[in-house]
Amino acid sequence: MSAQHHSGGTALSAKIVWVTGAGSGVGEAAALLMARAGASVVLTGRRIEPLESVAARITSEGGTAMVAAGDVTDKTTASTVVAQIVARFGRLDILVNNAGMNIKNRKLAELTPDTVNEMVAGNLTGAYYNVLAALNVMRQQKDGVLIHTASWAGKYISQISGSTYSTAKAAVIAMSETINVEEFRNGIRSSVLCPNEIATPMLDKRPVKVTDEERARMLQMEDMGNLIVYIASQPPHVCINEVVISPTWNRFYEKMI
Repeated sequence: MSAQHHSGGTALSAKIVWVTGAGSGVGEAAALLMARAGASVVLTGRRIEPLESVAARITSEGGTAMVAAGDVTDKTTASTVVAQIVARFGRLDILVNNAGMNIKNRKLAELTPDTVNEMVAGNLTGAYYNVLAALNVMRQQKDGVLIHTASWAGKYISQISGSTYSTAKAAVIAMSETINVEEFRNGIRSSVLCPNEIATPMLDKRPVKVTDEERARMLQMEDMGNLIVYIASQPPHVCINEVVISPTWNRFYEKMI
């Protein structure tokens, strides 16, 4: 694949970025925008076809992309992918820890032990595996940025997202800050993003259908991608610990009136 960086931006020039959940949604937007900012991007997700599609878009614009498909809930995936990244690029500068999931039958009365395990693995355990693997490299470099997609639901409890999703995302918020507590002496910065509703394919899992008009009012994938590029572009002495972001038309506020 092309080693040339996209000429449109240099904010992340020479940076090596690993994006999980990179085949769609926020991960796809972040990967494309980071590549346009000059980064070499490694794409991970369960399905290889969407990853190859994103990689093709990046390389068609003169960027560098590497596909490393895998299920992050498998405890061997993260260490395998990071080993591949180091073998090719020699370092890992930024982890966009974005892979996540939700289910339709999300009320407590509908949950089973299996669906609880699935949700915790998909939204928390896999994220932890990625952190452990990335930190092994970043500690040696005395530098690194980790950006985690949590959720508004991790801070504000409602019935919309479901208990397992809210619980796992709240834990991601705690995980991110413990990274800062333990790793700041190593020059490592961790940021957690807590977005309210985003117009992504995950909305299709909602028990109640979301209309096109409602989607248009939500945060867009590019909004999140731009935010991720901004955080990743900060100088090493800056840590953006947490960002809570919502659409101006916030349906949670609407219910308060």
